[in-house]
Order: sequence, then C-alpha cells, then structure tokens
Amino acid sequence: MLAYLELVELANGDIVLQRSEGDEKPLVMIRFSSEAREQIPGSCLEIARAMVQAGLEAAQVVSEELSDDSAEAQDDDQDDIHPPSKTLH
Repeated sequence: MLAYLELVELANGDIVLQRSEGDEKPLVMIRFSSEAREQIPGSCLEIARAMVQAGLEAAQVVSEELSDDSAEAQDDDQDDIHPPSKTLH
C-alpha cells in the first residue's frame, strides 16, 4: 500500500511531517523560534516544506553513496575495508 506524507501546522505552531493516515507520531517535527517567526511572518509552512524537500534529497544522495560504497567493497573482496568517517560542521 502506498503511503502519502503531509506537512501539517499544529495549533501550537509546530510543523510536522506525518503519514496522511495520521494516528502515529510525526516522522519529523519543525519548530521555529519566536525570533525566527518574526523574521519570516506567514512563511513558516513554505520554509518547512523546502527544508523537508532538501532533507529528502540529501537522504537519497546518502543512500546512493552507501549503495556505491557497498558495491565497491564487494568488488574489492576485502573484509577489512571501512568507509571513511564523515563529519558535518
């Protein structure tokens, strides 16, 4: 069964990404500070949508990199190969 995702702004101002069926805990929650809300009045939902889209695109890239690393490790046929560690600043 195909699951659809939706962004919803809650009564408290939090924005959540959830399955359209609801009932579960949100997959992602975005909370803008009062200061941020003052800087972007009325645009929180649009910014949250862009943030989620960027996150999904980044997750796809990481997934592809992991698949490539796994395939390379199998091709090398070496058990002691470890992928380089990654640090994000």
